[in-house]
Amino acid sequence: MAGSTTAERGERQQESSGPPPPRRLRVRRLRMIIILAVALVLLGAGSVWLLYGSQWLRVERVTVSGTRVLSPAQVREAADVPVGAPLISVDTEAIEARLRRKLPRIDVVDVSRSWPHGIGLKVTERTPVLLVQKGRNFVEVDDEGVRFAMVSEAPKGVPLLELALSRPGSRAASLRRFGEDELVREAVRVAGGIPAAVARVTRSVKVLSYDDISLELTGGRTVAWGSGEKGAEKARTLTALMKAAPDARHFDVSVPTAPASSGS
Repeated sequence: MAGSTTAERGERQQESSGPPPPRRLRVRRLRMIIILAVALVLLGAGSVWLLYGSQWLRVERVTVSGTRVLSPAQVREAADVPVGAPLISVDTEAIEARLRRKLPRIDVVDVSRSWPHGIGLKVTERTPVLLVQKGRNFVEVDDEGVRFAMVSEAPKGVPLLELALSRPGSRAASLRRFGEDELVREAVRVAGGIPAAVARVTRSVKVLSYDDISLELTGGRTVAWGSGEKGAEKARTLTALMKAAPDARHFDVSVPTAPASSGS
């Protein structure tokens, strides 16, 4: 019987060195998938244990920044951060809500995780622009008209708000039309428009009606301001008017295009 040809031997060698049978490939792929799946499960379990079960990533300190009137101790107490709890489980939104509820003086608060052991509380306090006297105390009002705190001593440089609505009938009409809160907000608009040099010597902002608001300055001087509209224009006009008539006692910028001053 004749031997195999060279071509036949080449074909047999090619077949023997070719890819493994399909079944063997499927077994290898299945084994690799199982190994990867087990590795992912172990990795996930380890991560969960590290974040929630270990002692390495737990709250150990609470830092406070940004306070002016409030003390860091007051903020920490109101925040009630669960020291010792897993850092990942701390509800930062609940802490923010708690701080705003317990400390209305806080305007903005940012609660952040500081890995591996800290919680940071960065607060921005409200700044009073007006005071409302209540008996012997004073209620602080910010630039949004929010009454946020009561203090026993008036802060320096913050004018007193006087709701002295003129005439009983006019008072009732103003309150019915606008409401006390809106009148307070209008007074806040006026206070926000007062030039810095004038604000330092403003003792009170008096509301006679929505569009009849005046300022009482030190030395018995007064400014008729009108409503809170055109505040920037009125501020520029008042600054120029006080420079032109430094000895005047009364200034009127309620119509900024037609200002007036009188008295000396």
